[in-house]
Amino acid sequence: MRLLRFRLVLLGTVAAAVGSQFGASAADNSLQAVFTRMDQASVKFKGLKAEMRKLSHTAVINEDSVDTGTIVVRVPKPHDLHMLIDFQQPDQKKVKIAGTKVDIYYPKTEIVQEIDLGKNHRSQVEQFLRLGFGSNSKDLLDAYLVTLGGPETIAGEPTTRIELVPKAKDLLAQFPKFELWISDETGISVQQKMYQPGGDYSLATYTKMQANISIPESAVSLNPPKGVRWEYPQK
Repeated sequence: MRLLRFRLVLLGTVAAAVGSQFGASAADNSLQAVFTRMDQASVKFKGLKAEMRKLSHTAVINEDSVDTGTIVVRVPKPHDLHMLIDFQQPDQKKVKIAGTKVDIYYPKTEIVQEIDLGKNHRSQVEQFLRLGFGSNSKDLLDAYLVTLGGPETIAGEPTTRIELVPKAKDLLAQFPKFELWISDETGISVQQKMYQPGGDYSLATYTKMQANISIPESAVSLNPPKGVRWEYPQK
């Protein structure tokens, strides 16, 4: 579970947008309307590109740190999600996720760290990666208690915020609550917030999104240069 938490803090939950043909009226902000938009969007979701900003808040010292970069996601078939996050500021690093395997490349030190979250966590990993991004109402209701937060505007886009409390006790102990801001137009999350015990949280925001587009495998490959040193922290 510690490794699962590491992945969540590092990445946040991913999000994207799909074409405006998806979604109910932006004026309808009921929970069922949000579910309808998400269900319609999830049917055709297959990939995305976006810019991302991740804010991490540490409560004990009341300090925020911000990472910015880009994200590319490829879903060639159901339950087969590949992701590449390229953090550019303040420190460069690339994170590739495929299944339960996570590879992190640090260009400054020319090191790649490989982490395997384990087959037993595969469904949890996929659930987190798809939280608000390609997920449907059944996915959410099976795993969370979902309540309506209300309408909010994120980066100029009308959204409806929903709150999710995990049903699984082990997950609840690590992450008491999640919030998703679902686009009223596209049915896809444009912002996610993950709460941790003690007041810490991570807030991920996605802009300039291109979604439901064909993504080649090369776009989600790590491709480190020759001569990098591979490390295996779990061994």
